[in-house]
Amino acid sequence: MKKLTLIWLATAFAGTAVAQSKISNPEQKVVVVTGARFSYKLIEKWIDEYTRTTPGVQIIVESRGSSDPQRYDILAEVYEHPADIKEKRQYLHIGRYAVLPVATANSSFAKLYSREGLTKQHITQIFFHDLFADKEKEKPIKTPYTVYTRLQKAGVPMVFSQHFGYEQKDIKGTGIAGADTHLIKALLRDSTGVTYLPSAMIYDEGGKPIDGLTVIPVDLNGNGKISEEEKIVDQFGKVVSKLELSEANQVKNIPIDYLHLSVDKQSASPEAIAFLKWVNENGQKYLHQFGFFLPLEKNDGTTNFNEFVSRKQKSK
Repeated sequence: MKKLTLIWLATAFAGTAVAQSKISNPEQKVVVVTGARFSYKLIEKWIDEYTRTTPGVQIIVESRGSSDPQRYDILAEVYEHPADIKEKRQYLHIGRYAVLPVATANSSFAKLYSREGLTKQHITQIFFHDLFADKEKEKPIKTPYTVYTRLQKAGVPMVFSQHFGYEQKDIKGTGIAGADTHLIKALLRDSTGVTYLPSAMIYDEGGKPIDGLTVIPVDLNGNGKISEEEKIVDQFGKVVSKLELSEANQVKNIPIDYLHLSVDKQSASPEAIAFLKWVNENGQKYLHQFGFFLPLEKNDGTTNFNEFVSRKQKSK
């Protein structure tokens, strides 16, 4: 985890330097990407592959230090933008991710609930404040646990809470500043730690949970029980096989949402559009390697994106 953090920091500093050089040297072809940090490894893979055949363009990933999206060429986000932003941007819904409950591997919580699993009632009791909850329906949690969550507003806690009918402010637990990597570090220091994470942060490139984490199975079909067939979270390959082709309404207690890349419809550079076009045509074969699913065909927006590219090319 320390090595991964250092890589991201180095990327951020490098990105700032390149972005500054872009201002001082407007002839330099530079594309700056920012957004959800857990997408960076996948995006960097795309960049590596793309620049093998397009060496004249420099594409860098920069950790966002400003709330102004105009200073970035491409946004890589993991939640749906508000309507006022959506109307100004062109989207490519390139992949999806799942949000899963995890616990410190050596905890009594992990040992018990990796066998028993969590129902929706368990999940809402453990993770959310609910003043109107029916206390008589609550299920006893049979072992100590300590919830950790993101402190700042972020895509994953928004998606996680909204799936269960709450808002991010309703999530219980100790708030951890920074990115998902900081959340993982805090979790691993606590032998009772429990949290929720995107699949891209849970599984390594071999498809196994990273050292120190146990992924907790949940009641997928919403019948209040956890069958052996639902205990598929110990390997990402099993998760893909079970969830990738399932419609959202078929998966009751695992939030699944999109990773989307977007550019400003008016000011997008030809270099940024060309990169996204390459990602659209070549990028999906790397999704599973980095903990993402394929998009559902009817929701990926490929037709709209291709029409946008065609219009831009004709307007040159």
